[in-house]
This record gives sequence, C-alpha cells and structure tokens, in this order.
Amino acid sequence: MRKWRYESAADLDQPFIERLRHFPREPDMLVYGVRSLAALALRGWLSVYHRLEIVGRENLPANGSFVLVANHTSHLDTLCLLAALPLRQLHRAFPAAARDYFFVTAPRVAAAAIFVNALPFERQIHARQSLELCRHLLANPGNVLILFPEGTRSLDGALGKFRPGVGWLLAGTNVPVLPCRLAGCYRALPKGTWWPRPCRLKLTIGAARTYPDTEPHTIAEDLRRAIIALEE
Repeated sequence: MRKWRYESAADLDQPFIERLRHFPREPDMLVYGVRSLAALALRGWLSVYHRLEIVGRENLPANGSFVLVANHTSHLDTLCLLAALPLRQLHRAFPAAARDYFFVTAPRVAAAAIFVNALPFERQIHARQSLELCRHLLANPGNVLILFPEGTRSLDGALGKFRPGVGWLLAGTNVPVLPCRLAGCYRALPKGTWWPRPCRLKLTIGAARTYPDTEPHTIAEDLRRAIIALEE
C-alpha cells in the first residue's frame, strides 16, 4: 500500500501577492474556498440584480478544453461568462486579463487572481509568449480559456476589430471555440464607471467551431462575424 505524502506548494516562500501574480499558480485551498464562495454570491447577484439570461448553455462541451470568445464592453463580461460554466469548472476557467492593467497594483492582482482566476496576458511586447502559454493551457484537457479579441473594452458599446492573436492560437488545432454575445453590459457598467446599474443582461453562446485547416488571418474575422450573427 502506497503511503500518502503531502507536498506543499512550491511558492510558499513568496509573498502572497507575488504568488497570485505568478502563472500558472500553485494550488491554494484558501484561494479556492474564497473563489467558490464569491462565485456563488456573484451568480446570485447577476441573477437577481441584473436578471441575467443565458441562452445556448447546451453548446458548452462536456469534455475537453475549449475557448469562449466574446465582445467586450464592461468588467461584467467576465463574470457573466464564468456564470455560464458549471461550478466544477470554476478553478480551471481562465479569463485572459491585461497584465498592464490587472496585475500592477495589489488590490487588482488580488481581485483578478482570487475571484476570477485570471491569466495575465501581455497585450504589447510579449503577446506571442502569452499566446504560447494559452496553447499549453488548452493542451491540458478540461481547461477553459476566456478571450476578448478586441483587446480592450469598447468605449461606445459597438463591436470593434478583433486582434489577430486569436487566429494564431486556434489555427491548425481541433480545440473548440464558442462565439459568445453579451448584451446589456455596456449599459450596466460602461468603461469609466464603478457601480453597475440594474440593467438586464443576456449572454448568448453560439455553437462550437474548430479551425484545423484555416489560415490564422481569417479566423479573427470569422469569429467576429459569428458573434454579430448571434444578435439576429
């Protein structure tokens, strides 16, 4: 009979904020517990305060890793997408978040890492390294990557141009990607505001698609059109 052996996290000698800033993070049961409680509270708040409606949840793959791609107008976007996932996937769902915004000050690092399990993404000089990290993440079955290919929140609620990185990530793979359309988030919490208005929110999840034989430069525009089509 094999003896059970406890191995502590490899980064326990690091300050707590540095442990949260590092990715991939070591397992932390305290963080997992806080994240789970926060998820339950946030889902209740979205359901009651914003009357969140989720359409197309049946399109979520039951197994394997996959990507959710959505329009981006508000900090509420990530919370809505996470609310669509089963709670059992909570600690294996990774919204990509701008390192230069969310991983600078201690309060933002704590909020991004603890509550939404954000993946720090370099939008400028090290974008390729961040995409490679995403590839490794998706190679591990059961992970969920959440991307906003516009790269930043819309200033007027309109869908902007998609950056090409999502194409380089998905081209030549069989990783399912689901286009998602968020409605109401801009009215509820536009960029530059701090307290959300009680507007009704809706998340529409489209059918999964893959790009095993597609050129990278065409994927971003294809996903953008797919999200636009979810309005109809």
